[in-house]
Amino acid sequence: MLGIGASTLSRYITAGKIPAPKAVQVGGMSVHLWTERAVEQVRKLLPEIEDGRTTRHQKQARKSTKTTS
Repeated sequence: MLGIGASTLSRYITAGKIPAPKAVQVGGMSVHLWTERAVEQVRKLLPEIEDGRTTRHQKQARKSTKTTS
């Protein structure tokens, strides 16, 4: 629904980048209960979240630009 993987979504929740929806215990596992409203809220937040790989790449590009100047 959001166009990102479950592991990415889980990392964003753990990092506090997106709010965690209500969770329940099912068979010894914690399962998040996503409402349409929560999905829409996250969909609006996603463009503002920086991608770690892109950020590292941008930092490396900045460093190489500074050293060549």
